[in-house]
Amino acid sequence: MDISKFQALLTKVQQKNPLIHQMTNNVTINDCANVTLAIGASPVMTTGKNDVADMANLADAVVINFGTINDGMYEAMLIAGKTANKKGIPVVVDPVGAGATPYRTRVIRDFFEKVDVAIVRGNVSEINALINDEVKTRGVDAGDVAESKQVIAETTANMYSVTTVISGETDIISDGKTTYGLSNGDLLLTKVTGTGCMSTALIASFAAVTDDWLAASIAGMAVMGIAGEVAKNNLEGHLGLGTFRVNLIDAVSNFENLSLYKHMNLSKLTGVIL
Repeated sequence: MDISKFQALLTKVQQKNPLIHQMTNNVTINDCANVTLAIGASPVMTTGKNDVADMANLADAVVINFGTINDGMYEAMLIAGKTANKKGIPVVVDPVGAGATPYRTRVIRDFFEKVDVAIVRGNVSEINALINDEVKTRGVDAGDVAESKQVIAETTANMYSVTTVISGETDIISDGKTTYGLSNGDLLLTKVTGTGCMSTALIASFAAVTDDWLAASIAGMAVMGIAGEVAKNNLEGHLGLGTFRVNLIDAVSNFENLSLYKHMNLSKLTGVIL
């Protein structure tokens, strides 16, 4: 893909200032709101079941994040997701901890059966748990899987008719027909809570202004990866994770001014036999 396509998407986000309704977890909610503002979109974090339908009707995209799921929130998630489907706006899912517990895995799979999801983003074991029964996830961290990330991404994309993003040292992004590898980022991104959730918020911000879910997914993941590189490079002396976290938001907010998409390391992957 031409880098100018992603630059144009970023400009569109900043011009349109789309409203992103995020039903996310209470561990990372503040960072998700801040990164959404930093890229040029507007966050709203409503989760009450009596409120979410009206909010989804106002929104340009809906994020469903299962990080701190409970029965009441899940009921509200279904309402928001179905409302988004009726309105015709994208639903972006972060299946946090899928495979960690039977309850969590069951409700996440149930959501995919009842709501038309545009994009799903998670680590390899979370995504694998959507398609395979014998999967164990270590909390929100990736466990070991037997198959390649590309196979898992493409299988998930085809099974659910969804654009699939698997985060990792190389991010894998697939719509089931076309698959890309994105090799940006820094190890410190794995040391700060919420960078995965923030990536999902960024993807939704781009999905809100285009119907090209593959491009939106690449755009969001590239912002997080490249911003992580910039944040690490701006650390001085013995400054640590707290400064890195602040630098990360700074880099996202300055992404267009610094023309950072020129640092994107994207490659198209050859197909695999499924």
